[in-house]
Amino acid sequence: MTTISIHNNTFRLQPTGTMFWEERAMLLIADVHLGKVAHFRKHGSAVPQEAISKNFEQLDTAIDCCEAKEICFLGDLFHSTLNTEWLHFEQWVQRQETELSLVIGNHDIISPLRFEKLGITLYEERILESFLLTHHPEERENLFNFCGHIHPGVRLKGMGRQILKMPCFFKKPSQMILPAFGEFTGNYMLEPKDGDEIFVVTPDEVILVE
Repeated sequence: MTTISIHNNTFRLQPTGTMFWEERAMLLIADVHLGKVAHFRKHGSAVPQEAISKNFEQLDTAIDCCEAKEICFLGDLFHSTLNTEWLHFEQWVQRQETELSLVIGNHDIISPLRFEKLGITLYEERILESFLLTHHPEERENLFNFCGHIHPGVRLKGMGRQILKMPCFFKKPSQMILPAFGEFTGNYMLEPKDGDEIFVVTPDEVILVE
């Protein structure tokens, strides 16, 4: 993992694509898109059934990497309307001993009552000290923004003209866009500008490349 400091707070960028805020013992996760696999399968896409369980296995792996008191999802936790994956999600939530919260994203169209019934606290946005937690990227004076939505990726040049497209944490002077966590989410390639920092996510580590 890679550790960075923002506004005198410490954040661990993890190979799972999640970020652990040490001072608050909070794990931040963006764009899980649960239900997307079942949605694709329902419409005839050849996605293996095993892919459904992989998202939950990855969530467990991310949680096991830290001692979080709260898991905060930065939007698009569930991809679509209710489908069979919601039952898997309910079972997963029941096993958690950690506080769960959701900053609502554009894909989170399921009734808030269903989330609240599971004990998940919902927010439109959150302001914690000098930090702003949202789904869509926001710019707010004197606040550093943690967000998702974009599914950031970056192109890296390899040997022999090889081009690698990798998910990344995309840090601007007053904003950090987290990579999409879920399977089959894809990446949107971003071009860094002066002052931006790119932390590429690999299966084993997070690497600052720019």
